[in-house]
Formats: sequence, structure tokens, C-alpha cells
Amino acid sequence: MAKQTAPDNNGQAGEPMRQYSPAQELINNTAYIVMILLGAVILIASYGGSAAGWISAIAYLAYGIVGSVWIMVFVCPYCRYFNTRSCPCGYGHIAARFRSKETVECFNEKFKKHIPVIVPLWFIPIVAGVVPLIRGFTLPLLVMLIIFAINAFIILPLVSTKHGCKECPQKETCPWMKYTVKPAG
Repeated sequence: MAKQTAPDNNGQAGEPMRQYSPAQELINNTAYIVMILLGAVILIASYGGSAAGWISAIAYLAYGIVGSVWIMVFVCPYCRYFNTRSCPCGYGHIAARFRSKETVECFNEKFKKHIPVIVPLWFIPIVAGVVPLIRGFTLPLLVMLIIFAINAFIILPLVSTKHGCKECPQKETCPWMKYTVKPAG
């Protein structure tokens, strides 16, 4: 397979981009998948395994999936990785099935506008878990909340910034990198 290149700001071919296999994409999505699955388990546990817990867990799982599709539809078409195997999470080539390519100059604007749609995924399980934890302490729920927080707020951002974002042709202007990586010096 020929190595794809990232277009520069003028749409011309630029530096060669790394190609990701489906297995690598799955590995790169593992922290997000763990966050969503563990969040659902926390919701079930927070409601004591009741029907409300299961319903909220299913809704949270659906929100996690819909959130990913939302990003694919409303952010990915503006990315240089669009319709390539160079997107570390695989969204770039999946997004091409939903939308056509848009101008990369709008990526930052679209990223800032649409990322807030998925931000609640990081907080819903914590809020849902802390309330019953305050009412009646249980060690298993506390452990799940700690693991969730470590995964969602440490592992997932580290994997993104140190791996996927590190090789991104848009990293210099990306809003995510702007707030998560401090400039050297």
C-alpha cells in the first residue's frame, strides 16, 4: 500500500503519514472504550442494579456511540486525516461513509464547536457514582470511580497527546493540543 501524505494548508501533498491497521485503531480506542464500558457499570452500581441503573447504563453506552459518530460527522470531514488510514482512532475513514471532505481551514472551529457534545461522558459516571457513595460508602463503587477517573482523566489524554496527536499534521493549530501540551522552553 502506498503511503498517504498529509495535505498542507494549500491542499498539496506534504509529509508522509503513518498508516494504521484496524488492530492499531482498536488499540488506540481502548481507553475510550474502557471509559464508556466502566461508566455504564458505574451507573448500574450507582442505582443498585435496578432497572433504572440498567436503563441509564444503556443510555450512556448509546451516548458514547452517538458521541463518536457525532465527531465523525461534524469534525472529521474538516481534518487532514479524512478518508485515510492515517487517523489513529480510525474515525477518518469511517467518516467518509457519512460525509464528503470539507475545508481543513475550518477544523479548529468545528473541533471547538462539537467537542463539548461528548464532554459530559467524562462526568456523568462520576456524578452518578459520588452521590450514592456519599449516602452509603461501598468500596467496590469507590474503586470503580477511581479507575474510571484515572482512565478518563489521565490515561485517555496521555494516549491521545503522546501517540495520536503527536503524529497529527494539525497538531500545531489543534485546540486540544493547545490546552494539553505545554510548549518547550
